[in-house]
Amino acid sequence: MSLAAVPALFVFLALGAALAAVLDAMARAAVAGAPVAQAAGAPFRVGRALLARQTISTEAPDRANWRLAPAWYGALAAVGLSVVPFADGLALVQLPSGIVLWGAVEALTVVVVFLHGWSPNAPFPLIGAYRYVATGLPVMLPSMFALIAAALPARSLDVVAIVESQRGMWNLVPQPLGLPLFLIVGLSLTLRGPMDYADSADLSGGTSAEDSGAARALWQAARLAMLVSFAAMGATVFLGGHLGPVLPGPLWLALKTAIVMALLVALTHLVPRMPVSRMVTLLWVVLLPLSFLHLLQAGLAALWL
Repeated sequence: MSLAAVPALFVFLALGAALAAVLDAMARAAVAGAPVAQAAGAPFRVGRALLARQTISTEAPDRANWRLAPAWYGALAAVGLSVVPFADGLALVQLPSGIVLWGAVEALTVVVVFLHGWSPNAPFPLIGAYRYVATGLPVMLPSMFALIAAALPARSLDVVAIVESQRGMWNLVPQPLGLPLFLIVGLSLTLRGPMDYADSADLSGGTSAEDSGAARALWQAARLAMLVSFAAMGATVFLGGHLGPVLPGPLWLALKTAIVMALLVALTHLVPRMPVSRMVTLLWVVLLPLSFLHLLQAGLAALWL
């Protein structure tokens, strides 16, 4: 464990979340045909307004879990980022099974989002929670196949070893399906665009339909933090993480993370969302076999390269 990485982790999360909020607002404005430059400051104005508003409750909620859900979500983002190395020897936690820890973060996110929808004791949040479970659990399997495939060249589940194995070639090159599959997982993990079945507009905000004031601001901040954590893991596993010439390792990681975040933001606003039943069918019938074929291809490539 490197304690020097603790401040770096929280600074990375905070700056990354601010950048993600700006990218999101600008992309939304571009799609709507509104002035993009003026939209850049909108997230901060909305956040300040939410923090100043009164928090309203529903009748007989599970108040403790409702208030704690954003904290758990944000904590999972921090735990997931803790295994990402910012530079040589600079990772908060280096585990022989770091990828397994990230897999646990993904699985627990399903629990936290369900808790956030179940706690208000209201219909829209509860429907959003159940819809998320229906789509979130099948997404875990393609995620594990993509991550195990990325670990094969390193012959290790340690994230630091996976980065080291990419000094000659990023995993994106021999495993071209890995990052696209992982991005689908990211859309689900961060409740975005075509995979937003928890907090979507057709449910008036879904699990956050009854959120107000600071509670709503905290939930949105936790979603952005998870987006940053996921993008950093994607950049680390498929784009070589902190590896790169000339620039310092943390800067390379930040640049690659920003690229993955921009891809996720673009997919959020450009790809439509399917009905739940069709998405579940797509996950089980198409994406799961495809991810297994990807794992098989990565295994053969690891044997021959």
